[in-house]
Amino acid sequence: MCALLTGEVAIVTGGSSGIGRAISRRFAAEGADVVVADVQELPREGDGPTHELIEAETDARARFVECDVSNPANLEDAVEETEAFGGVTTMVNNAGIFHGEEFLEVEEAEFDRMMDVNVKGVYFGAQAAAKRMADADGGSIINLSSVAGLEGSGEFVTYCGAKGAVRLLTYAMAAKLGPAGIRVNAIHPGLIETSMTTDDYAIIGTDAEADFLEAIPARRAGQPADIADAAVYLASDLSSYVTGESLTVDGGMSNTQ
Repeated sequence: MCALLTGEVAIVTGGSSGIGRAISRRFAAEGADVVVADVQELPREGDGPTHELIEAETDARARFVECDVSNPANLEDAVEETEAFGGVTTMVNNAGIFHGEEFLEVEEAEFDRMMDVNVKGVYFGAQAAAKRMADADGGSIINLSSVAGLEGSGEFVTYCGAKGAVRLLTYAMAAKLGPAGIRVNAIHPGLIETSMTTDDYAIIGTDAEADFLEAIPARRAGQPADIADAAVYLASDLSSYVTGESLTVDGGMSNTQ
């Protein structure tokens, strides 16, 4: 069977750890060359760098580039790195931060940081990639939103605002870039087992986990591989007529009670 992403060149922001690491590895397994763009080279989960693991496991080419997505110049540099592989065809704006908060106590710097990484990073990541794609044969841009971008939660007001912005940016980008042959879609993960949900805002492995699972018809937390599978679909020709869409991967949590 032919690999789904043979000949593709992808950038995955936040690609060193968690969901981004899973996407990077899955893309490479399907034949894509990958630029892993992240603020740190080593994964939070331990083990070796993602780009080294890719080259050990697959025939794909991979490299790491240090990238703070809140800095548009870093995103331009990440796109430039893909030229060694033939130029970017798939941009995955995955990098993000996540935490709960007390709405009445949020300070401006905290708000700005959430928006800089989760919204500004998506906007300028897409912009940098689209410039290259528009001059070539088009491509696919995949923005990581969240179920928090579909509905509000009083514990995550700033995060919901940021991820809701990603959802609508995705739709607007799809309208703007479609005539250039660029598809833009969003993935909305639910509860996924990563360092964010085990350490940053501990849900999995705590008493709160049972309450979350009770609200999920699949009765399990998602794994990074579940999101990686969805990303492969949106990057591949299987979704050639899909743009301006939100793909929710949450075990049924959002649309059931």
